[in-house]
Amino acid sequence: MRTRRLGRSGLTVSALGLGTLTWGLGVDEEAARDQLTTFVGTGGTLVDTAPTYGGGAAEEWLGALLDREVAREDVVLLSKAGLRRGAGGRVVDPSRRGILDSLDGSLRRLRTDHVDVLLVHAWSDEVPLEETCAALEYAVSSGRARYVGVSNYSGWQVARAFSLLESARVPLVADEVELSLLQREAEHEVLPASEALGFGVLAWGVLGRGILTGKYRGGVPPESRAASRAFAGSLEALLDERAASVTEAVVTAARGLGSTPAEVALAWVRDLPGVSSALIGARTMAQLKAALSSDGLTLPPEIRTALSDVSA
Repeated sequence: MRTRRLGRSGLTVSALGLGTLTWGLGVDEEAARDQLTTFVGTGGTLVDTAPTYGGGAAEEWLGALLDREVAREDVVLLSKAGLRRGAGGRVVDPSRRGILDSLDGSLRRLRTDHVDVLLVHAWSDEVPLEETCAALEYAVSSGRARYVGVSNYSGWQVARAFSLLESARVPLVADEVELSLLQREAEHEVLPASEALGFGVLAWGVLGRGILTGKYRGGVPPESRAASRAFAGSLEALLDERAASVTEAVVTAARGLGSTPAEVALAWVRDLPGVSSALIGARTMAQLKAALSSDGLTLPPEIRTALSDVSA
């Protein structure tokens, strides 16, 4: 698998990353093992997780697998902090306490003394950004994290965090954002900021939450993400006429290239300027293998342009 630097840092990551959002939500421990060993076996290195994934199960399983199935040094381990589940639902807490308590819990579940990359999971208007960045600085200075970054930050938010961390001599190396042919907002601010400042973009939702695979062209399959209680809400707003038009363009391009729609959609995101890695969140081994096969596909310029135009 092709590899890239994470922004201008010295850290090398695989151009496709393994996401673990589905672990514990439709993916059991045995299937998680198969996903990880298959991913690493094809040359993948970047594994993305978080304390909230599967209610902690994703990190627990990953920690056990790194102990017995895959060598820890073969994986670039990325986790997040500053988001947790409370009695009333999601709690965003990127305070010093929230960041460091979350990180310590992750390290216990992951059975390691450090993560390679630690991201702030979400922006908060309630916590001073200076406090959040100071917590990231301490995570690095204490050895708990090798690199730090943010997730779901807009262009101005990541630029401000970059400036604060730069003054502390701790580089911000990544912003993880949703990016696909259906969700292109990151192109307006985040990708230009990444080019100007030198951090890498980690793209999630690269298949339009599964829509760009073409599986919803004839309705909602009963085994699909849109049919599940856990993920249906995240798809409802995307299943519209524009999504149908873009999906048809992806299917047409795939047919002409002799590839699959998933490969085409992934390749389009993976090769955008500024993107260091496109994250795969598979529920089945078939989905994972189909996504990994995109590593061998480079879209012709005219097809990239056509897809960009139809999805603009």
